[in-house]
Amino acid sequence: MDKIGVLLLNMGGPDSISAVKPFLYNLFSDPYIANFGIMQRPMAWLISNLRAKKVRKAYEKINGKSPLKEITTAQAIALEKLLGDNFKVLVGMRYWHPFIEESLNEFKNSNIRKIVAVSLYPQFCRATTSSVIEKFKKSAQNYFDYKIISSWCEYPLFIEAWIENIRNSFNKYGSDCFVLFSAHSIPVSLHKKGDPYISEVERTVKAIVDNMKLNSFKICYQSKTGPVKWMSPSTEEVIEELAKEGYKKILIVPVSFVSDHIETLYEIDIVYKEIAKNLGIQLNRVDSLNTSPKFIEALKNLVLESLSGR
Repeated sequence: MDKIGVLLLNMGGPDSISAVKPFLYNLFSDPYIANFGIMQRPMAWLISNLRAKKVRKAYEKINGKSPLKEITTAQAIALEKLLGDNFKVLVGMRYWHPFIEESLNEFKNSNIRKIVAVSLYPQFCRATTSSVIEKFKKSAQNYFDYKIISSWCEYPLFIEAWIENIRNSFNKYGSDCFVLFSAHSIPVSLHKKGDPYISEVERTVKAIVDNMKLNSFKICYQSKTGPVKWMSPSTEEVIEELAKEGYKKILIVPVSFVSDHIETLYEIDIVYKEIAKNLGIQLNRVDSLNTSPKFIEALKNLVLESLSGR
């Protein structure tokens, strides 16, 4: 039996301080992220130069790099072990090494023609999911036979993995915490155009909440950048509201992120924790899924079900 390739698609992150600026350039060169038309590359150059210093300072506080490459590679290794000898699992990043094209070349060199591409964005969003998928399609065309898994916001094992981590946090911090489901925000304009991301985040949260019968919870949005209007309420706003209402313990679930990176390690663990502390609130975070066995099992089943046509 010929080996089947599995490609885990994600955005990537700078693997050193010196990589921050070129990473930002690659990010803002993508019209799915911000469409500047014929000014795409000049604007990407300008934005990456303007933002590099601030972003470098954030990365300096989390060991000088994004851990996304190492974590996604660990996910790939664990998944390959679970799938067995007939599979080869690689990582394909959109904006930094290992790029999608690099990993597809590795599949070619291994004489692998059949691939399952798995977007590691569980909730579909045009700005992220469509970008990695279209890049994959363009790079894979005319050579590979492939299937794509682009959305799995309610997939049972994915939900179970979050429930397991939330329960572990309740055991550690107490079940009396107010649960805050924090997801990456998107521009309001994108939502108004019919992008399904917000509804898919809500579906993920509903599946978790219904199963756990949670009463004290709220959905909020983080990581907004630039002058455009973003979906609300923001995570900062909700923390401030909860302080006014007298809450003393908050547990944040980074529900749209399956791996630790700057949004969890810096934004939540440092920025939001400091905001909460100044408001007299104890803020803790549920562990990201990373390589939790239940999450890796979810990825395995997604791949196998895709191959069986389900």
